[in-house]
Amino acid sequence: MPPTIVVTGATGNVGRALVDQLTAEGAPVRALTRAPERAGLPEGVDVSRLDLSGDRPSPADLTPLFEGASGLFLHLQAAGAHTATLLEAARAGGVRHVTVLSSGIIQDGADPTHPIYAAHAELEARVTESGLGHTFLRPNAFATNAFQWAPQIRTGDTVRGPFGGAVTAPIHEADIAAVATRTLLDDGHQGAVHRLTGPEAVTTEQQIHAIGAALGRPLRFVDIPPQEVGPDLFPHVAPEVLPALLASFAEAVGTEPEITTTVENITGKKARTFPQWATDHKAAFRP
Repeated sequence: MPPTIVVTGATGNVGRALVDQLTAEGAPVRALTRAPERAGLPEGVDVSRLDLSGDRPSPADLTPLFEGASGLFLHLQAAGAHTATLLEAARAGGVRHVTVLSSGIIQDGADPTHPIYAAHAELEARVTESGLGHTFLRPNAFATNAFQWAPQIRTGDTVRGPFGGAVTAPIHEADIAAVATRTLLDDGHQGAVHRLTGPEAVTTEQQIHAIGAALGRPLRFVDIPPQEVGPDLFPHVAPEVLPALLASFAEAVGTEPEITTTVENITGKKARTFPQWATDHKAAFRP
């Protein structure tokens, strides 16, 4: 039997897709989650508890989670301040390669004080310092960010939000997972940095219209000033990060986003479009 792949953040959007894809390829998977009893992952997956919210663990406490494993998919929210400890435990357990879900914000010329940059740069630094082989995945906008509009769409046909003209090339979580799968199962990705995007540019307003098309009803987007944006519109964003995020949206209005062919180059399949993502997830926007 091939060595196990350990997946942190296994019940998140990317983690769940990755577990599904690794399992489909016959790879043994150990999925780490805070609540194994609610994981709902495929039969045959070794679902284990990883909860770092309490007392500071030692590497010895965590090493059993990695025994028999060769690869690790590392998600920022899964490790947080305990990243170095987690990596030490992974190495002790037998892991030799880490695929890191980082961020496309890390690039030449970026503002190192931006909170999203700082958090992911720290994550990459800890992995580099661990001495483990690694691959960094740096996706730009996630298509799943559109879930923030779901409460409004479930209750009406008008969506209020800032910067409707902000342009991104959002990537489907299944495409991020597909690239991660190849980096964990195939040779040739040691030390690689893969920048990931969707295949085409769309504005925020166009995303809303695509969701409406998937639902079979027209949706209207109403631009609101950023000073009227409250935490209810971005519930997945920490309050201290929201101002920097809004500034990024403002800078993206009327621009041409980075578009890469990395997904197709690595997986052999074209990256999914945002309308495809909307169709795949239309149930989340229904009442």
